[in-house]
Amino acid sequence: MTLKVYDTLRRKKEEFKPVHEGKVGIYFCGMTVQGKPHMGHMLAFVAGDIIKRYLRFVGYDVTYLQNFTDVDDKIIEKANAEGVDFHVIAERYIAEYFKYEKELNILPADIYPKATEHIDDIIGLVQRLVDRDLAYQGGTDVYFRVRDCSFYGKLSGRKIDELQSGARIEVEEQKEDPLDFTLWKGAREGEPAWDSPWGRGRPGWHIECSAMSMKYLGDTIDMHGGGLDLIFPHHENEIAQSESATGNPYVKYWMHNGLLNLQGEKMSKSTGHFFSIEDIVKEFPGEVIRFYLLSTHFRSTTEFGRERLKEASAGFDRIRNLCIYLGELSSRQRASSGVERSGDGKDTVTGESPLEKLAAQVKVDFLEAMDDDFNSGEAVGHIFRLVREVNRLKADDPSLIENDRVGVAALTGLMEMFDGILGLFRDGLPTGDVEVPEDIIKLVREREDARKNKDWARADEIRAEVAAAGYTIEDGPDGSKVKPSDSVE
Repeated sequence: MTLKVYDTLRRKKEEFKPVHEGKVGIYFCGMTVQGKPHMGHMLAFVAGDIIKRYLRFVGYDVTYLQNFTDVDDKIIEKANAEGVDFHVIAERYIAEYFKYEKELNILPADIYPKATEHIDDIIGLVQRLVDRDLAYQGGTDVYFRVRDCSFYGKLSGRKIDELQSGARIEVEEQKEDPLDFTLWKGAREGEPAWDSPWGRGRPGWHIECSAMSMKYLGDTIDMHGGGLDLIFPHHENEIAQSESATGNPYVKYWMHNGLLNLQGEKMSKSTGHFFSIEDIVKEFPGEVIRFYLLSTHFRSTTEFGRERLKEASAGFDRIRNLCIYLGELSSRQRASSGVERSGDGKDTVTGESPLEKLAAQVKVDFLEAMDDDFNSGEAVGHIFRLVREVNRLKADDPSLIENDRVGVAALTGLMEMFDGILGLFRDGLPTGDVEVPEDIIKLVREREDARKNKDWARADEIRAEVAAAGYTIEDGPDGSKVKPSDSVE
């Protein structure tokens, strides 16, 4: 199997070959911390997490950076409105991000660079562009000369002539050309500022990512991630300023995730058209939200909705229940044999039993999906196939599974692999009682009411509905209980 990655710049999949053998440097555009994260943000960070996890699984030494833009116009505006230092606003929402990073089981980045902590690096990069006459001071600002960059537009596919018609110069700007973009912003009254060769000011948005990524990962980095909406102008400008300064390719593989739409429009803080992750975690566990986000290929643009989250929750329960079922089987098998699993090789997949064959084939198919541009959506499809096949084997011959200690161990190991790569569960494979969906619980309660009212026909109808959904109702002196039928689905 060979890992293939789609590169936005080359517009095709290619075999993955890092800059340095065995090592991978990844830079993912993080939040501008002007407010709480929304679902669109978390889609990008879950995508980055899956990429990072899989590369580590196949043996790469990965260094993963995710920045915080901790100074910009909106952060400053909010700070001034509250009468606090801009750092107060930035740190407040950085803390909010970390809370939901943990909630969605996103592994921490190796480095979280902040713009305000890399002012010297940013000034140094701007100075290199000025020295090459590719940037100039206009008033109190410093601008990049777009027309002097022969390759400008290669990422987005936009042409200089096409850009010119929509470009204009604001009153306070002193550009040579409307297309030029800001590298350094001169200080305005009431704004934070740092000393520079061009006077006191602060970084433009695009320059911070170039300076910080190259500081830690070198002139050419392996992967650069972010949403499709960042291709232009942000990533286009990053390429222009980085490659103009170094003369080297800036990124080998551009990894752009699709957008999460709400009623056909992308989620965006600037328009107020979004669902905050804070609101959604009040309704759904973080594990379910993560599962929903990774259930399609990260490059896909998908529609967000609570109904889809409910569907994801039901699917996640099927996987969770299989893990619990396997755990129970393993415990019974150990008890019956009086032997604990010792890691002595006895649980190695041999491919002899139906369970072992199933585990071996699903593993191959899962990894092939992940090797195909980290296709977690297809990989999840293979997990569901595993659930269905275990259910079928159990229905055909329950003893086949009950007595197959090696096969159960193989399936358990496979679920552990899925968990490690996709980050399905925050605390490892689940144990305990199998969860019953809320809609089934409601039906059971309705049946109890029907029985109290001696509506036996309705009670029988509900029992049949519950059975059709894969659950069994057991009536006892303490009331009715519901549990999965002989199906793990």
